[in-house]
Amino acid sequence: MKSGGVILHFNKFAGMVLIIGFFLILSIQTQCEAQQNVKPRVLISSDIGGTDPDDFQSMIHLLMYANQFQIEGLVSSPFEDGRVKDFLHIIDLYEKDLPKLKAQAKGYPIPNSLRRLCKQGTIPAASYKGYSAASEGSDWIIKCAKKNSKQPLWVLVWGGIEDVAQALHDAPEIKDNIRVYWIGGPNKKWSVNAYAYIADNHPDLWMIEANATYRGWFMDPESPADLKGKAYYTNYIKGYGAMGKDFINYYKGDIKMGDTPSLAYLMKGNSNDPTGESWGGSFTSITTSARTIFKGNSTIADTVAVYGVLEWHFKGPSLDIPADSSCFTFETGGQKWPGYYIGEGNYAVRYASKMPETGSYKTISDISELNGQTGKYVSVNPWPGKPGRDDYKLGKNWYSDKPDADLFLKEQQGAKTISKHRKAFLLDWAKRWDWLK
Repeated sequence: MKSGGVILHFNKFAGMVLIIGFFLILSIQTQCEAQQNVKPRVLISSDIGGTDPDDFQSMIHLLMYANQFQIEGLVSSPFEDGRVKDFLHIIDLYEKDLPKLKAQAKGYPIPNSLRRLCKQGTIPAASYKGYSAASEGSDWIIKCAKKNSKQPLWVLVWGGIEDVAQALHDAPEIKDNIRVYWIGGPNKKWSVNAYAYIADNHPDLWMIEANATYRGWFMDPESPADLKGKAYYTNYIKGYGAMGKDFINYYKGDIKMGDTPSLAYLMKGNSNDPTGESWGGSFTSITTSARTIFKGNSTIADTVAVYGVLEWHFKGPSLDIPADSSCFTFETGGQKWPGYYIGEGNYAVRYASKMPETGSYKTISDISELNGQTGKYVSVNPWPGKPGRDDYKLGKNWYSDKPDADLFLKEQQGAKTISKHRKAFLLDWAKRWDWLK
């Protein structure tokens, strides 16, 4: 009897252990599933409607996958003509297609809720100091970043980075709550002053600076023929829903969407590890951001890192005008950029090349000492190149294009880390277009 009692007691104990173990495993599984189902918090800053129509394509893509994200802001940060109305145009199309999207998947946002998230950012590019005055867009970035959430706010920048710079200037404490993925390259050229402000004053920002990697999205030498450029539009988009009918208006349907990698980064891969594999590319940590300061003119003997900040300082008369006033023009590559008075007879202008090049420039001004200055420079791969004395020193969470030679597509650094996933991404997107038949 004694032995039987011990056995009975043991069996009860073993049963309790099994039950506890079962519920423990179930709890862990439930937590894992909950984590997998958490929608990333996303705020888009875009120059949609501005100099490049590919943002319209990227916006259509975003809304077709909107059920996978918690969209918290759509900030118009334009170059030239882009405004909030351009976001609203795509939302109107989305509203027409929404019944078909909702028939296939849950969680799509209500169009009016998206309209309320559209905010106008700053319109002019930043002056030499890198920031100006708060905008509706920069204030909205701050408001979203300060929400009580266990998740970071992903700020995906598809154009100028001025509103991010302004938000960081006005509320630097938001750095702990945001992660920035910026499509740089040409956008860096336009936003060079805002970028310089961020790199110099907020080097501890969590940042993915994609200057060339994103180009793997539309450079597709190894893609099957039906996925290339306009062929994809013809095979998978043409005539499908209101958004499909509108798509032809941007690059005549040719797939570009150079900003979409920032969103795709959150779709497939471990977003906490920029060095790993993802649909939005793979990156490397950088500790310096290339900058070269020229005291006077540069010459063809001056070799600099592509995408690096180039800064020319000139001496001239002391003027009775506020520092940071634009007072001369810097012309290069057929485009003109404002130069600034920075006080005490000193003048400066910044520029960033968007590709390896041999560049030449000239200055134009009513101030005789600043008129007719000329020079050249040579920008070369890879970025950020060897450390230099003028470089910005960055923190531990700044990432950029991988410099490995085997990851280049032509001259585009790191582009193969995206192009390798292009087929999988486009076929996944094709399934959603099929929903809109």
